[in-house]
Amino acid sequence: MTESSSLSAAERNAWQVVSSLDEIAASRRVATVLFGEPITVAREDGAAVARRADGAAMPTIERYGYVWASVGAPEGDLFPLPEFAEPDRRNLHGATIGVRVSAPRAIENFLDMGHFPFVHTGILGEEPHTEVKDYDVEVSAERDEVLATGCLFYQPMAAASAKAGIEVEYVYRVPHPFCSVLYKSSPAAPGRQDVIALFLQPVGEEQVRAHMLLSLIDDVSSDADLRNFQQTIFAQDKPILENQVPKRLPLDPRAETPIRADKSAIAYRRWLSAKGVGYGVIPARG
Repeated sequence: MTESSSLSAAERNAWQVVSSLDEIAASRRVATVLFGEPITVAREDGAAVARRADGAAMPTIERYGYVWASVGAPEGDLFPLPEFAEPDRRNLHGATIGVRVSAPRAIENFLDMGHFPFVHTGILGEEPHTEVKDYDVEVSAERDEVLATGCLFYQPMAAASAKAGIEVEYVYRVPHPFCSVLYKSSPAAPGRQDVIALFLQPVGEEQVRAHMLLSLIDDVSSDADLRNFQQTIFAQDKPILENQVPKRLPLDPRAETPIRADKSAIAYRRWLSAKGVGYGVIPARG
């Protein structure tokens, strides 16, 4: 039995990221893995196509600078990301980085502001500014997503274009079990938000390829500077992620003791449970 044969409908029939468009532009054919199964991704007759090891074509779409495929039969389009179409944004593929952790664990880390002063010291946080102020979390049945708003945190260097420390307002959005979108105050455009998305490709139950989309308002920094800033942050997160115990995300509320700052993570775990997601998690006990 293959890993994909035991997936729930929420996983089997969803779109999953499998490559950046940059990656297939640089190579005729990309060999990768989705849910433990080897696949290839290439451009054929102008369109991106993902194929299984037996050569059979999979449902495939191109969205937001990435190739998405499904091991099942997706019924709709991918979640909306309207900011990507705004003409003054810099839309960049930040990086694709392999990480030995489950996709849900990586999403939970992305939602966590409490580690900023200790892991991203001098960039996303610093002592004594360690308090995670209260914020609001909504689980929307209509939009089928988790949304955390009113997230405020002092950051010495909020972006590559930052000139001084500011209190940054964050919005965290989880519109897909293995994807999260972060909106944060843009130092270059007061009143608007930069967008950073983490699209996780579940290679295995405890291994991902993390694809980073940058959709930024910045007409000063070079592409290399923008990428280097985000890659530096992710490089600080990677050893933390790979040393998580367990690597899969426990969904039982008794498994790990939450604090007030973990409201978004708690909502995310409940949302995964309600959707029946079982890949990369430790299900709650009955």
